[in-house]
Amino acid sequence: MRYSFRQLEVFLAAAHTQNITKAAAALAMSQSAASSALKELEAQFDIQLFDRVGKRLQLNELGRLFRPQVEALLAQARELEQALAKHTEAGALKVGATLTIGNYLAVGVMAEYMKTQSHARVSLEVANTRTIAERVSDFELDIGLIEGELQSPELDVIPWRGDELVVFCHPQHPLAGAEQLSDEQLRQATWIMREPGSGTRQTFERGMHGLLPDLEILLELEHTEAIKRAVEANLGIGCLSRVCLADAFRRGSLVPLAVPEHRRFDRQFYFILHKQKYRSAGIDRWMELCRQL
Repeated sequence: MRYSFRQLEVFLAAAHTQNITKAAAALAMSQSAASSALKELEAQFDIQLFDRVGKRLQLNELGRLFRPQVEALLAQARELEQALAKHTEAGALKVGATLTIGNYLAVGVMAEYMKTQSHARVSLEVANTRTIAERVSDFELDIGLIEGELQSPELDVIPWRGDELVVFCHPQHPLAGAEQLSDEQLRQATWIMREPGSGTRQTFERGMHGLLPDLEILLELEHTEAIKRAVEANLGIGCLSRVCLADAFRRGSLVPLAVPEHRRFDRQFYFILHKQKYRSAGIDRWMELCRQL
């Protein structure tokens, strides 16, 4: 074999950090050893994987072509190493989740995963749909859990479970007693909304088609809890997943509002994986636990 796994690790670290010194630090190597490993890899095959701009390393077309294959090869090698050492059948997992899923569903799955895989560890990154998709595309996350619709030639988008957005308000809000809101009442209301780029905002805008230019949006916030607090302060009405409103509805601090029947706020939650990503035992187990939720 004309390459080593260490050379491939240096290649991936350099692709991620765009700097050989940072790549060396991430791998606990000296800068000279990391630089030599990368140069040897390129020299052995008479290729160049990076464009060098000062101290910055930028993957070129050839480097981008090989990166998914190297990611998959090293993932399989790590899984084999873990199996041979009999530490665990599922290794450390890097999961990304959108806010609703991350704050209200993923932590429970994480606890169950670590309970059934005693030596496994999970890191969870919570961000909006756009950010999670970018991180999965860059191989910085093993799997993503998103609430927004997504089209990407690099990603497999796999349906997980259904969800529904609910319009809601403070119990003393003037609209709280309405049997069903009209489009005109929706247009005249003051809204507290998720930010553009989030799956929740995407579903809301689809359901409010035809009214969007006329809506009065007072606040756009990145966190569901902040939106709930603002609505509990009676600053306006909101629209979030039923998953994150269930406790507030039980307490009575917030109340649901019925919208016209033609306003649909149903949606899907999805798994996203890079098409070139090796499907490890850990990923399969995580998806299985999510489906059992």
